[in-house]
Amino acid sequence: MPTVIRLTATASTDAETLPVTRPRCAACLRPQSACICAWVTPVAHAADVLILQHPLEVDHAKNSARLLHLSLPRSRMLTGEAFDEGSLQDALKEPRYNVLLYPQTPGDEAPALDTGQLKDPSRVRLVVLDGTWRKSRKMLHLSPWLRQLPRLALDDVPASNYLIRKTHKPGQLSTLEAACAALAQLEGDAGKYQPLLKAFDGFVAQQLAFVPK
Repeated sequence: MPTVIRLTATASTDAETLPVTRPRCAACLRPQSACICAWVTPVAHAADVLILQHPLEVDHAKNSARLLHLSLPRSRMLTGEAFDEGSLQDALKEPRYNVLLYPQTPGDEAPALDTGQLKDPSRVRLVVLDGTWRKSRKMLHLSPWLRQLPRLALDDVPASNYLIRKTHKPGQLSTLEAACAALAQLEGDAGKYQPLLKAFDGFVAQQLAFVPK
């Protein structure tokens, strides 16, 4: 089963977060009336996945990271805003080539990606930041360890079906869509992740049904 660890989760006051007073599903941690377990689609992926989730995303109704995590058996999810090797010690105990799924920007101190290390995806750990662009940039700023990871950029950004959250730039994807695209790129097998992406469409449709007409 995927592992979830909360490091520094804090309550959110966002109007779109999930109420904390309703009975919750023990698996997806959402209110039972908004349970997403029907969309969980296990995928036998090769690379490990470490999802670092911003605390304000934990209870956000439109967040896709929980569905991603529950669908990837070799994934872990930690919650926090600042991460260092000490706080990640347990998650990093298995030796892997760590790569950060994040675009390279001017002034980055990230080392060059060693493409030779990517030839065996089972030896790779894909680190994914779950948060808005503003939140993810702050996570990077507060986490020197993350800034020192080589970056993996997507070769071809697919069209997003994430219709429930606003995007600020063309080509922005949900956490689930971006991680699936990255894993497909590493493994050279886009078809493997199509069932999960189809399930994600169902998750999006479920959330849209909650929106007042």
